[in-house]
Amino acid sequence: MARRLGCVVVVLAVLSFNRSVAAQETAPADLTSDDGSRDSAAPSLALAIAAAASASPLDEAQTAPPPRVATEYSDAYRFRAKIHKVSSFATLPLFGTEAILGQSLYSNPTPGKKTAHLWVAGGIFGLFGVNTVTGVWNLVESRKDPTDRGRRMLHGILMLAADGGFLATSATGPGRRFEFEPASSASTHRALAFTSISVATAGYLVMLFGNH
Repeated sequence: MARRLGCVVVVLAVLSFNRSVAAQETAPADLTSDDGSRDSAAPSLALAIAAAASASPLDEAQTAPPPRVATEYSDAYRFRAKIHKVSSFATLPLFGTEAILGQSLYSNPTPGKKTAHLWVAGGIFGLFGVNTVTGVWNLVESRKDPTDRGRRMLHGILMLAADGGFLATSATGPGRRFEFEPASSASTHRALAFTSISVATAGYLVMLFGNH
């Protein structure tokens, strides 16, 4: 659109210039200035308009923002991303099962419930081990990609925080004794477990709603 407008302005300027030249050729001698030179204001104005019109597309090109360069990812990145995404589908089912088993074990403990609780907890630790390695690795490789950088960083921070929470949950399980917690209680274990599950679920939903 700017080029068409420029062409129209150039054509009008040329026509105006021709008319001005023709008028000066047929004009009487008294139209000259005091020093004997002809008044060249009209041709100069026409040339200035033509120059401005021809320069406008270049000015627009210079002020336009540079195109975004696409980030190239390796095949290993895509493979890790696929593993990370597929394994993540087990996140919510494992959380839901562990929450139900944990609450039931907290209210009415039995050996069978404890065994099932430990097996599901092992599944959660395995899941987070795989996703922590693949997620952190890909987060480092994609650090220069500005697309969804904030979403990726938020997801990574929440998941790493959940990792720490699950480690603390395991350390404070009933029957375990450590120097920093000489009397680990079931209530502390339960509170840490539900807090870690909530943080991890938030991190999972951040990427789920972002179509990742």
